Amino acid sequence: MRQINTYQNKNILVLGLGKSGFAVSKLLLKLGAKLTLNDQADLSKNQNAQELKKKGVRVIDGRHPIELLSQESFDYLVKNPGIPYENPMVQEAQKLNLPIITEPEIALSVSEAPYICITGSNGKTTTVMLTQKILARHLAKKGHHAYAVGNIGVPISEVVEKATKNDILVCETSSFQLLGVTDINPKVAAIIDIYHNVHLDYHKTFANYVNAKLNVTKTQSPDHYFLANFDQKDILEKERKTTKAKFITFSENDQAADYFIADGYLQNQHEKIMKTSDMKLPGIHNQQNALVASAIAQIMGADIADIKAVLTTFAGAKHRLQYVMTLEGRKIYNDSKSTNIEAASVAIPAFEDPEVWIAGGLDRGFTFDSLIPLLKKHVKAVVLYGQTRYLLADAARKAGIKHILIENTLQEAVPKAYELTKPGDVMLFSPACASWDQFRTFEERGDYFVNFIKELKTK
Repeated sequence: MRQINTYQNKNILVLGLGKSGFAVSKLLLKLGAKLTLNDQADLSKNQNAQELKKKGVRVIDGRHPIELLSQESFDYLVKNPGIPYENPMVQEAQKLNLPIITEPEIALSVSEAPYICITGSNGKTTTVMLTQKILARHLAKKGHHAYAVGNIGVPISEVVEKATKNDILVCETSSFQLLGVTDINPKVAAIIDIYHNVHLDYHKTFANYVNAKLNVTKTQSPDHYFLANFDQKDILEKERKTTKAKFITFSENDQAADYFIADGYLQNQHEKIMKTSDMKLPGIHNQQNALVASAIAQIMGADIADIKAVLTTFAGAKHRLQYVMTLEGRKIYNDSKSTNIEAASVAIPAFEDPEVWIAGGLDRGFTFDSLIPLLKKHVKAVVLYGQTRYLLADAARKAGIKHILIENTLQEAVPKAYELTKPGDVMLFSPACASWDQFRTFEERGDYFVNFIKELKTK
């Protein structure tokens, strides 16, 4: 870890405990900062909060004391990415011109290891995992490591202390994290895709969302690399004008891009990398994820043998078109990470076999008519639950699907969906909606789905 004086003896308020708040607090203490941590939850029995107290951190819990910001002279406010900018503490900090920073920026500022930042509306986690596994195999030949960190679930602050200059950090960066970033300089940055109607409850407008994503490359150097989606022409030129890095493009089918898919191969302008049919992961969207991972890996020095070894064996990230099991001839997939329409739109066409689709969740005010062509082509029956069940049923009716069942909960939906399958079918859980009407997170929702499937197996 690089030693810097930026936070030495600085008075810093950390807003929000959570994984990243805890990790960045420990890192800031090592960098010589004086810390106050504030969370509106009751932290009296929180082990992490008690550990920070023992290290000299002042912990204020149970409320957000806005008056604290004017009573004391803070040098920085560190905001948990999930806390919106409408939060009263954040708004007060902005009024007082108090610098607001985020955990990734602090952690990356002390990283000895070169780092890669990958973002996008969909596919981030799978691409990060593929990239990390390829680079880990490449680096292991010389006894070094590649770490998957960031929004994937491991705060960067947890890893920077042990990562050396010969290692590589592969960082999943969300728009929530990037919105607060002002100065990062990844060796490679990539935006896999940017879709409309994603996180607008947080960013308010599509333009704000795009601008947050572009922070991944705004402060890159000319000797670094930026990967952009050649197929998304509406933002391609903005990306090109924003970055100072070497501009690399990728495409699902356009051979004018630097990396592309054609004739059944992942390719670049110089060579064929591997057959898409040899990939373990299903779906054209995963071919795109693999293409991006291959491009990054090659930039960082990995060879085709490393790429093939990973892509022919990696079966998927948990909750992201995750293969669960084959039960009496039915292949069952958990795609709980499908928290928006765009995610479902790449999961549904991922299979050749007939599908029984389970969907539903939080109502964000969208219709699902854009899914109608995919439902017509791939889905033979649907089972719907949650707040959006009737909106989804309307789209299914328009698609001409005859078997439409409506249930209240996911637990009720799973056995009903199984009854509609036959040997050779795919049972696909790809909700197309956020989980928050019935579950705290998409991970919790996916775990429940897998458990319900296990209950089916025992019957």
